[in-house]
Amino acid sequence: MLHPDLAEKIVREVQRLITEEIIVVNTEGIIMASTNTDRIGTFHEGALITSQQKKKLIITEKDTPQLKGVKSGINLPIFFQHEVIGVIGITGDPKSVTPFGEIIRKMTELLISENYYGEQFDYHSRGMETFVLEWLQAKEPSADLLERARALTINLKLNRTAVIIEFEQRKQPLSRDMWSSILNSFSINKNDVVTRSGNERIILLIDCSESLQPTSIKHRLEQFLLFMKNNFEISAFAGVGQCAASSNLHQSYAQAERALKLARRNRGIIFDEELILEMVTGEITPEIKAEYIQRSIAPLLTENDLLETLKELFKQNHSLKNTAQALHIHINTLHYRLKKIEELTHLNPNTIHDLFCLYLAVLFLDEKPNFKRK
Repeated sequence: MLHPDLAEKIVREVQRLITEEIIVVNTEGIIMASTNTDRIGTFHEGALITSQQKKKLIITEKDTPQLKGVKSGINLPIFFQHEVIGVIGITGDPKSVTPFGEIIRKMTELLISENYYGEQFDYHSRGMETFVLEWLQAKEPSADLLERARALTINLKLNRTAVIIEFEQRKQPLSRDMWSSILNSFSINKNDVVTRSGNERIILLIDCSESLQPTSIKHRLEQFLLFMKNNFEISAFAGVGQCAASSNLHQSYAQAERALKLARRNRGIIFDEELILEMVTGEITPEIKAEYIQRSIAPLLTENDLLETLKELFKQNHSLKNTAQALHIHINTLHYRLKKIEELTHLNPNTIHDLFCLYLAVLFLDEKPNFKRK
């Protein structure tokens, strides 16, 4: 309960309030942390007595010769759930430091309580994350998985829709307090399951046994993404799989992964059932995509104007007029660039076959923005 790292944290926090020497001692009387590092690991008889008697002990100058390892000051038992788990000591004139005693003790107990519940949150989060990932991989739940599901009051037999919410990458990981607030804020029904996955994802398994409408799911996700933006200034996006029987939940999760790829590009919420072309492109390996880019638009990778022109052409649904206006160039300049694209790639943007080949290449390139030509 009271480990060295926590003891050091307590010393640092208390040191902000008073300048006197501070020690944190375990119930065996061994000093775990101190502002005087020479005392760490030594025996403190006064703290042992305090721990055994469960009450404050004042040590005067007259007491120091009779007690091993002590200095004048005050020793206070630290309680957690009505049990003494350690002692905090303040060195100095007892008359001067005693008024700080109860404040210091209360602050210490709050730090310990906060740390305990934080550790419980971490333990539960890790357990839930491990359980959900094993569940998604298991076509037939094992006896162990069924037992853990019962302990977590999770019904494995319900039809569910898998949702993956992903946060934009951050330089600093989300803190425990942020994760606690995020998971507690997520509005879920009693049969829904929610867990973090790593530091940038949430997995949500929604009970869809009673024909849940996609609009209802989308509304809930929109509310959550808005909460993330307003409270933490974090942008997020989501991929949603299709409702699946419990034995096929892994398929719904795979669909959510597929939809997430497009959601990541569009910065929005994408349902797998909305995908058409992406159903096929999502099955193509990264190696084949890289080779496809190499065979098609690799010559354009060093021609920024041409590559930008091609991307804008697709964005404007092949409208030459709108493309020229968006790029702020003359229509003749656009025709020249399209001709240059054809010369370099041997693909003509004015034919359906070649235009589709170019479009696929640009899609794959968006997935590999740092692609380098061989």
